[in-house]
Amino acid sequence: MEGNGSRRVTVRYAVLMMTAATFAHAQWTMQQSHTTAGLRGIHNVGGGVVWASGSQGTVLHTTNNGQSWQLCAVPPGADKLDFRGVQAFDQNTAVVMSAGTGDLSRLYKTTDACRTWQLVFTNPDKDGFWDAIQFASPALGVLIGDQVNGHFPVFISADAGDTWRQFDPKALATPDKKQSFFAASNTSLLVDARSQKFYMLTGGGTTSLITVDLHSTVASYSHPGMSKGETSGGFSLASRRNGSDLIIVAVGGDYKAPDRTTGTAASLINGEWQTSKTPPHGYRSAVAYDEPSKTWITVGPNGTDISMDDSRNWRAIPDRNKNWNALSLPFAAGANGRIGRLDPDVLNP
Repeated sequence: MEGNGSRRVTVRYAVLMMTAATFAHAQWTMQQSHTTAGLRGIHNVGGGVVWASGSQGTVLHTTNNGQSWQLCAVPPGADKLDFRGVQAFDQNTAVVMSAGTGDLSRLYKTTDACRTWQLVFTNPDKDGFWDAIQFASPALGVLIGDQVNGHFPVFISADAGDTWRQFDPKALATPDKKQSFFAASNTSLLVDARSQKFYMLTGGGTTSLITVDLHSTVASYSHPGMSKGETSGGFSLASRRNGSDLIIVAVGGDYKAPDRTTGTAASLINGEWQTSKTPPHGYRSAVAYDEPSKTWITVGPNGTDISMDDSRNWRAIPDRNKNWNALSLPFAAGANGRIGRLDPDVLNP
């Protein structure tokens, strides 16, 4: 009897260890980016085409799902710029956004797979600072920046980024003079083509979701109940459709206190904000939704969390690969040229 019990314990232990080993393995597969730049922009176009961008004028792309990454030519005069955002349309065409004060905020566009670049737009506000650029389609692009003279500058493009017009500044007055956007992952902005609305998530002061109707130019403000302060607030937005309703998840926290869990996530469901009962296990700079697996994924400097109940509860994915900034599933980008591809086993319930 004693011998049989020992064998049963041994078998259970072996099965447990095999299960743990399988789960621990199923995380991020690291890719060779051939750069040490800090990466904060990434966009998976589909069909194997992915673009990424970062510091020191760095832009790179792949056409085979990251099996090999190619460094792009640096846009003229951009070798010291920080490309915090990239939006692409195919393997040849992309727009990159640099973040910086005044004319350090610029947009460059390529139409020949980044062999050459054209400067298409420079920040007209000498005190401005661009934070995010998103395209819902080539006919609907939005560019946002930190407040200037009491309003948030917003620019709209209807021709794949070739030209830009300023959105009505009167609609975007800032009730909190400390509010700003964090240019951490190019996802403090969300554009929804179906409703013809865009959403902006603030930080630095009161954390607000600003909803703007493109037709009426009316803006409304709601408050996710997340952390607030000079180095904290909302950092990233993602959404999913539930019939005609749009469910939005916001993540953030305090980037100076990356292990602090309070105020790091909330969800907007049926017009009401709900803070996470079990939040992500630290500050999070990006969030995304995987439709096939019905899973939300969020990343930050200390790791990755997933939620399968619209941000009510998050659980950490143990992984030695951390220091992530941005997401465009199944890819993540981060410090020191880090690019990872999420193992699909992570998204299986």
